[in-house]
Amino acid sequence: MHSSTKFSLFEVVYGFNPLTPLDLTPLPIGEIVSLDGKHKAKLVKKIHEEARNRILHKNEQAATRANKGRKHVTFEPRDWVWVHFRKERFPSQRKSKLNPRGDGPFQVLEKINDNAYKLDLLEEYQVSFTFNVFDLSLFDVGADSRTNPFEEGGNDRNML
Repeated sequence: MHSSTKFSLFEVVYGFNPLTPLDLTPLPIGEIVSLDGKHKAKLVKKIHEEARNRILHKNEQAATRANKGRKHVTFEPRDWVWVHFRKERFPSQRKSKLNPRGDGPFQVLEKINDNAYKLDLLEEYQVSFTFNVFDLSLFDVGADSRTNPFEEGGNDRNML
């Protein structure tokens, strides 16, 4: 039996599971077949429908597990983003593990779709200006990492 459909492949195709090899031999013409053609066609269609529903249910379960913890991120034109340097796309920037893994901020010029964006990238990178959302992260322009949120106007740099 298949784990998704709970049917054997033979049963999905022929409508029954053979118990012995003799079940696979064709019946002589003179014998009376227990199932007429219309009844057997209905049975096979019912099996196909059940198998299809079970496969769809398993696919939904797999998609739910795969998407658990993911969040839908979209950017708009004029947003500022960081670009993640993948080894395949930026081989010259990722020669060493000590090199930075990203750069930015870059401005989004155009939203191609929810998954692809065109950036205002520097010519020195010599790559396409279109990026997948997986390689981008939002750059918060108003954030100052040196500011202490508990003190008004606080700063951790040396004042001496």
